[in-house]
Amino acid sequence: MGLHDGHRKRLKAQFLAHGEDFHDHQLLELLLCYAIPQGDVNELAHMLLGQFGSLAGVLDALPESLQQVPGVGEHTAVLLKLVPKLAGRYFEDRASLGTILDSTRAARNFLMPYYRQGSRNEMVYLVCMDAKYKVLGCRKLGEGSVNAADITPRRVVEAALACNATCAILSHNHISGLALPSQADLATTRRLWDVLRNVGVELLDHLIFADDDMVSLKDSGFFEGLYREER
Repeated sequence: MGLHDGHRKRLKAQFLAHGEDFHDHQLLELLLCYAIPQGDVNELAHMLLGQFGSLAGVLDALPESLQQVPGVGEHTAVLLKLVPKLAGRYFEDRASLGTILDSTRAARNFLMPYYRQGSRNEMVYLVCMDAKYKVLGCRKLGEGSVNAADITPRRVVEAALACNATCAILSHNHISGLALPSQADLATTRRLWDVLRNVGVELLDHLIFADDDMVSLKDSGFFEGLYREER
């Protein structure tokens, strides 16, 4: 048994028993054990956190940036980049198609995992539902900005019709840390509300996420104004 084998064995046992209490450096250290089979990786875990500022910063870092840290090779960089991708797929699988989103809270809980992947860009999702608010699908419309060129009304309509949706919830995240809607967010919501109604799909809400915060345009009264304008 090597000098550090006992420590690794204890770390694994501690994680299985009390993993929810692990600090970021302990989680990262355990992960590094699987990329670097021998040696003490505790110092490397601290070095990575210091270099990139946080656990999310480490997992968001570009592979070439990671490999500039002494001790990080290709295998380690690939494993670190695999984690957020795997987490994203996991949350997508957990989003059961039997889920009912009949409240803002339910919609928030359903969508929040999609924005905990530490993306450096804004991501846009459309949740498509039937008349009883059962989730039929959650389509990623794009990455960049909610009013970016590739988030076109046609793209939104195609996603809704592909799911045979009766209603939908639009969502995106702000990487600024503030979930307050911008004028572009409001204008996009108004435009997509009109476009979807023209094809028989009701846009129920637009949720804006920023870290653990969330703002609902419906709860903020924005949609009441749209309904009044329609009448």
